[in-house]
Amino acid sequence: MPGFCRDCLTDAAPSDARCGACGSPRLVRHQELETLCVAHIDCDAFYASVEKRDRPPLANEPLIVGHAGGRGVVLTACYIARGFGVRSAMPMFQALQRCPQAHVIQPDMAKYKRVSDEIRGIFQTATDRIEPLSLDEAYLDLSDPQRDRVPAAEALAGIAVQVEREIGITVSVGLSCNKFLAKLASGRQKPRGFSVIGRDEARDVLAPLSVREIHGVGAVTARRMEADGLHTIGDLQAMPEAMLIARFGKFGRRLWLYANGNDDRRVIPDQPVKSISAETTFARDTAAAGELRDVASRLSTRVASQLVRKGVAGSSIVLKLKTSDFRLFTRSRRLPHRTQRADVIYQTVAGLIDRAADGRSFRLIGVGVGDIEAAAGADPADLFNFNSPVPPEP
Repeated sequence: MPGFCRDCLTDAAPSDARCGACGSPRLVRHQELETLCVAHIDCDAFYASVEKRDRPPLANEPLIVGHAGGRGVVLTACYIARGFGVRSAMPMFQALQRCPQAHVIQPDMAKYKRVSDEIRGIFQTATDRIEPLSLDEAYLDLSDPQRDRVPAAEALAGIAVQVEREIGITVSVGLSCNKFLAKLASGRQKPRGFSVIGRDEARDVLAPLSVREIHGVGAVTARRMEADGLHTIGDLQAMPEAMLIARFGKFGRRLWLYANGNDDRRVIPDQPVKSISAETTFARDTAAAGELRDVASRLSTRVASQLVRKGVAGSSIVLKLKTSDFRLFTRSRRLPHRTQRADVIYQTVAGLIDRAADGRSFRLIGVGVGDIEAAAGADPADLFNFNSPVPPEP
């Protein structure tokens, strides 16, 4: 029976389980695809790919997108640079120590937004059920019965080919029965991958993977799980749902669902982003303003990273503090212009901390940005004379 080739993305009859067009054994069989309609599409090293497209002589050179200088941070790196150990969120000086021959290009967010909009237009040829996660990735729901009855895999293969031909960059596609599995699939064979996780095979595919692959499991939760002997998703599959809920509260229910390949979240088109925030709970309550500021600096970096990834900016800066007796305080300040810069966010929050730190002990601190809009026009040079970049999402 014919299949789609993950390498050349053609619909070709296989010969001895290989693609009839290019001979690749990486085929997606039609029978695997009949009930799968949720996709996650992720552009490969998006910013770097756009810059290489616009600079053909750099096609085979290591390239880093970010700001050079002492406080510079890597926004993204092409796959060649990644081979030298360069990673997003790495300090630029460290990245250039690992790959001194890399070309460093300053980000052009307006250009990346235009390219993102062009890619979105290609997505819309297949479905209007699109949930963008950032400029370079989105979920697609291809279950609409009113949609042209092109099989989902064929539509997605067509999207990948069209983006490559018309936009000049590549994408990786994950197809499955829900969002969790689709996003997991899209990262399995990057770059230029096309991966499918079927409903029936989901538990077997998930079992050997680290618990860190689960959406929502951060470093702190992962360390807690590993301390309890829960290293793989298979370890979670072996546990009763009630036990996971007892250990991890409401999130235990979500863990149990994900570990067993289930996810009831729907693809929701164009959810407006109202605010972006990050918070952390201290191991011990603290009243020290210096410690509060240190943590706020890291949280500001995380918030700025998300703003950049989503292509948005905000003009309201919020500090959240929870006391040792669980009383919650929030302080905010409105800026004259929208920002997505970590240093602007931090300096504003630091001023709020200085006024809020009155000797009380706090168990939690959070930093947020509200009044979110598109990033165009944010951080005008005549208002903020900073040289530090907006860091990427860790």
